[in-house]
Amino acid sequence: MKRLVKLVLRMASLLAAVSILAFLMMAKAPMDPLTAYIGVNSTISEEAKEEAIEYWNLDGPPVERFLAWAGNTLKGDFGESIVYKQPVLTVIKERFQYSLALMLASWLCSGVFGFALGVLAAVYKDSILDKVIKSVCLVFQSSPTFWVGLLALSIFAVNLGWFPIGLAAPMGKLASEVTLGERVHHLILPAATLSILGIGKITLYTRQKLLEILGSEFILYAKARGEGIWQIVGRHGLKNIAIPAVTVQFASFSELFGGIALAESVFSYPGIGSAVTAAGLGGDVPLLLGIAIFSALFVFTGNFIANILYGAIDPRIKEGGFRG
Repeated sequence: MKRLVKLVLRMASLLAAVSILAFLMMAKAPMDPLTAYIGVNSTISEEAKEEAIEYWNLDGPPVERFLAWAGNTLKGDFGESIVYKQPVLTVIKERFQYSLALMLASWLCSGVFGFALGVLAAVYKDSILDKVIKSVCLVFQSSPTFWVGLLALSIFAVNLGWFPIGLAAPMGKLASEVTLGERVHHLILPAATLSILGIGKITLYTRQKLLEILGSEFILYAKARGEGIWQIVGRHGLKNIAIPAVTVQFASFSELFGGIALAESVFSYPGIGSAVTAAGLGGDVPLLLGIAIFSALFVFTGNFIANILYGAIDPRIKEGGFRG
């Protein structure tokens, strides 16, 4: 019970800090508060403008405006998106289901392939395979997301025609008519782009940790007993590198959430990342604030899941403080 209370307090303090910082950044932006709320090209009447000013206290100082916004937000009213002409929560809900599929696919691929490549590189240290894996990882880690996405789009969608150019489903089809296979086909290229960018970090980290374990004294004793390299890795290596690998992989949640904005823009994928881009270009402050809070909650949840998995991977780890 004490741990649960501590967890709730940490989450509340995180959301409060994100809310304050996000609101201050929007308040300092060179844009009139009313214009930021109703949009640059709004044609609403003067009476409606007065109602918006009164409801959100847009003519008051920043502190009063924040308290008014926070009060309405706590009631579940995040305002209406200027770009999409829908409630902010509706936009986030509709868009997040696409982004969730994209993030989970890329996250799982980067974790599985990165872990496997890291083990291979460590086992065959200083070999051609090790050098190739390290070189490729370093190249991908230093490559911008949009550049990798455009390159993949040009080669595999335009030149080879293996995948669709963009979107989450074929154009001209109703949502009820789109098959699972078609959705997966549209998902592969953007998911591969995001996973490639995440593989490098987990590969290099796993390689380094496994090399440290293989160089320890108890491994030398295992070799003296006649155990082979893969037997040693299976018995002693995987369990010891699993927790650091899980830590790094879950820590990439925030990077992954940031990367989808560029990836979804390149592939015209209708997720929450493309909504962030559209909101930023359109001065959609209510949507930007809503997504900022939602992204903080999402990353916090990822770290919470990682904390639970530590005990499942290694039962010796007792319940302790939450790694937020």
